[in-house]
Amino acid sequence: MKKTLLSALLVLTTCFTACSGEKVIPYLEMPLQAQRLIEAHFAKADVSVVMMDRELLSTDYEVRLNDGTKVEFDKDGALTKIDCGTKAVPEALIPEAVRSYVAANFPNTFITEWGRDDRRWKAELNNGLDLEFNKKYEFVRIDD
Repeated sequence: MKKTLLSALLVLTTCFTACSGEKVIPYLEMPLQAQRLIEAHFAKADVSVVMMDRELLSTDYEVRLNDGTKVEFDKDGALTKIDCGTKAVPEALIPEAVRSYVAANFPNTFITEWGRDDRRWKAELNNGLDLEFNKKYEFVRIDD
């Protein structure tokens, strides 16, 4: 009985390992919503590579542009993170409440990175500060 259970566990582990991982895919294989965002906001930059990361229960996409920008999407093509390096994230990708908060409280700065995790949205400013916002885009705190 133990050998059968161990064998079944080994087969399942092998299957999950083979089905997961990161691989390069063609741009057109990524969700249409993600393609539209790239085309609308980064028309001047060329796509260098598209990576698909398939895990046990999720799939994520990372697009790297030739200007150094990295854009990440979930399985449906919804934006999860954008890192523009030292350049500003396109304003249209930042909710108005966040833009207003940053403009009022941190004049002469701009957002270089914007993304979310399970609970919060995070904005990194060009002065190095990391700001956290809740799901309603209300300021929560400065992250050290």
